[in-house]
Amino acid sequence: MKRKFFSNLLLLLFLNALVKPFWIFGIDRTVQNTVGADAYGFYFSLFSFSMLLNILLDAGITNYNNRTISRHPGRISEYFSLLLPIKVLLAMVYTVVSLSVALVIGYSHEQLHLLWFLILNQFLASLILYFRSNITGIHMFKTDSVLSVLDRFIMIILIGLALWSNVFHLEFNISWYVYLQSIAYGLTAITGYFLVRINTVFFRPRFDPLKTLRILKDTLPFALLTLLSALYYRVDSVMIERMLPDGKEQAGIYAQAFRILDAFTMYGYLFGVILLPLFSRMIKEKKPITELVRFAFLLLMVPVISLSIVSIIYRQPLMELLYHSHTDISSVIFAILMGAFIFVSGIYLFGVLLTAYGDLRTLNILAATGFVINIGLNGLLIPHFGAIGSAWASLVTTAGVTIGQIIFVSRRLEIPVLQMIPPKIFLFTALIIPAGLVCIRIPISFYASFGVVMGIAVVLAFLLRLFPLKQMISIMGSSEE
Repeated sequence: MKRKFFSNLLLLLFLNALVKPFWIFGIDRTVQNTVGADAYGFYFSLFSFSMLLNILLDAGITNYNNRTISRHPGRISEYFSLLLPIKVLLAMVYTVVSLSVALVIGYSHEQLHLLWFLILNQFLASLILYFRSNITGIHMFKTDSVLSVLDRFIMIILIGLALWSNVFHLEFNISWYVYLQSIAYGLTAITGYFLVRINTVFFRPRFDPLKTLRILKDTLPFALLTLLSALYYRVDSVMIERMLPDGKEQAGIYAQAFRILDAFTMYGYLFGVILLPLFSRMIKEKKPITELVRFAFLLLMVPVISLSIVSIIYRQPLMELLYHSHTDISSVIFAILMGAFIFVSGIYLFGVLLTAYGDLRTLNILAATGFVINIGLNGLLIPHFGAIGSAWASLVTTAGVTIGQIIFVSRRLEIPVLQMIPPKIFLFTALIIPAGLVCIRIPISFYASFGVVMGIAVVLAFLLRLFPLKQMISIMGSSEE
């Protein structure tokens, strides 16, 4: 299993490293610089709002399906026929509820117009994730790797043409940004459907009320977890936009920093994509998982700690490189969020492990606690500190949730998590900080300085043997599955 995890992780990381950074820093960042913080904040707060009720689109079906198909791959045709109609029904419910809530909280006609398309995009994105859950469930990780970047690849082409050429003969604005995303999501969803379809023996879509209720009952814990996680991760920008007089601009400034956090957390998310079906099958077959957990922990956390520390040190020049305005504030927000990045990454290992084990009750209690803390801290800090206060709320919330998950993984699965953390990782951290503080003062370009300190981090990781190099070489050369 370690070989399957590592080889497919490398492919997934490679494809995402090619496509998604260019999407985030080349396209999404350029859009914000083109339309301005106010217009982008207008979009970003609506996007976050559409994410809050995303649970109604999925109802936990994607994680439930991934775990179920991983354990019973022969039932993919049966579940595909049952679950796809449910997804369509849930999309209708999601649309009605989202628009109703938007009307209640007083969104304008212009906001409602854009929200329609964001709702469509959320539905298409949810479909893509559902199709991918089938593909990873039958361990077709290489196919999933390609599908994971297809939507962004199409968006890069379409939006890049709109930004840097006159091929569409339009004046680019935030609305066109959303419209072109809809086209990309639609094409990717169609591709995902056919990839799943060719791996099913039959496809007879039918709506069975009794089976639907039974499935929704089974998926309820997954649904609740998705809802609570989305709430404490995405509610920040919505509260900023609603609570402050200059809320749209403040939400846009927050988005400058949050965009980079979102990009970096993709590294941990990709671990979770592969680890969930692997953990699920290993737990079902009662195979020992401690070695895989230790192996994944080192591969995940050493780069995360390095990137987090270096990004905090280089926060100001990084923001000035990426954005045209508000960099003094957004660099402070960015530094705080990069502290949260370490804990968010841990969730993609320990939270996924508890999900595979089936301990949804514990995960939901932790997520609910995190949501309450996050709402309370945002309500307390935003009026006094603006978007910076919201960043502190995120840090405290993610730290609390991750620590809680580590405690329960240690107790429920009897995995000695604290013993898996080598003491040398603290020496590693202590050495990177002064290296970064020295390098940033050297009168060379940002790229050279940042590259040098990241190179030092890599060398230190190998010298201190934090990367299991021999094990990685052994795994790639073995036939172990």
